[in-house]
Amino acid sequence: MAIVPEVASKLVKAGIEIVVESGAGSAARFSDEQYREACATVVPDAGSALDGASIVALVQPPAVEEVANLPDGVSLISFLQPVAAAETVRALAAKGATVYSLDLLPRISRAQSMDALSSQATVAGYRAGLSAAEHLAKFFPMFMTAAGTVPPAKVLVMGAGVAGLQAIATARRLGAVVRAYDVRAAAKEEVQSLGAKFVELDLETQDGAGGYAKEQSPEYLARQQELLAAEVAASDVVITTAQIPGRRAPVLVTTGMVEGMSEGAVIVDMAADSGGNCELSVPGEDIHFKGVTVVGLSNPPASMPTHASFLYARNIANLLGLLVKDGELAPDFEDEIVAGTCVVRNGEVMHGPTAEALGLAPPKPPGPPAAPSAAATATDPVGDAHSPSKEVRS
Repeated sequence: MAIVPEVASKLVKAGIEIVVESGAGSAARFSDEQYREACATVVPDAGSALDGASIVALVQPPAVEEVANLPDGVSLISFLQPVAAAETVRALAAKGATVYSLDLLPRISRAQSMDALSSQATVAGYRAGLSAAEHLAKFFPMFMTAAGTVPPAKVLVMGAGVAGLQAIATARRLGAVVRAYDVRAAAKEEVQSLGAKFVELDLETQDGAGGYAKEQSPEYLARQQELLAAEVAASDVVITTAQIPGRRAPVLVTTGMVEGMSEGAVIVDMAADSGGNCELSVPGEDIHFKGVTVVGLSNPPASMPTHASFLYARNIANLLGLLVKDGELAPDFEDEIVAGTCVVRNGEVMHGPTAEALGLAPPKPPGPPAAPSAAATATDPVGDAHSPSKEVRS
């Protein structure tokens, strides 16, 4: 859900009208009555919610056919991944929309409170740790009993970004012995601060701009797989987290590496929806291969919708603080956060890579912004977007 009752109440006090479709928050355990108590307007259907909305906030981008139901000139906020959703962007541009994509948020300190990718990665990492413990037919912690000592599970986490660090912390809280690997040298200190051992390979580090890793060459990935094979084989659990926004996830665990794991071992692939870090992963399915269970986690935040929605709604509200002034929609396109997240402005595609994907001319320097009155729409839980409501859509 893009707007939860607590956040709706704060936005109403800031002069923003909130309209919510009836039942939109139910999957995240937020009732219509809670929205009414927060002074939001609850309407019976999506059409009523969208009618007259000037801002619609979504978790996932609308399908091309859903764009037709949006008001002309609407402003929309979502995880758009615009290059991958180029035809949706084309349809939104034809509606004269202004579109903001949270996955384009600049990596600067001032944007941290709006960083929905990080907030949802926190949920996903936690969920991955729990999933690993659920699927492993062993204890995570060490037990000393009258019948003997049970050793702790050995967990390897591949990737130490926000999701990976949360997976490390969760596995550690459950009592496992945790090792972690990342191509970025900067990750070592963070891994060690959580009580895990950092795996160092005989490879050059791949620190890129903004705290991200650089994209690795096929030769690098092949050598990485070769060196990681022994680490994977020695693990009871492998949790993989490596993703590249807008592209297929890199393969870190090959079928041959899975064959080298012990009977009963578990792989939890957090990148299953974007192609998978394990060759055997299938989104939303558990694959059993020669005694190893490969868990293809699909949209893990959706399995914890209450707190996923709570965090996402706060991210949305903080971004709205830059878009709405005194109850009026008045984005400052000189602000690097507003400009950086803006994919389409008043029907013109502003994001260079998306314009290129659509075969359009490079975007022109922006002119003065339009300023319609503010209203937003709220929809459903993290994961599949349901019908919008009139202010920020959840």
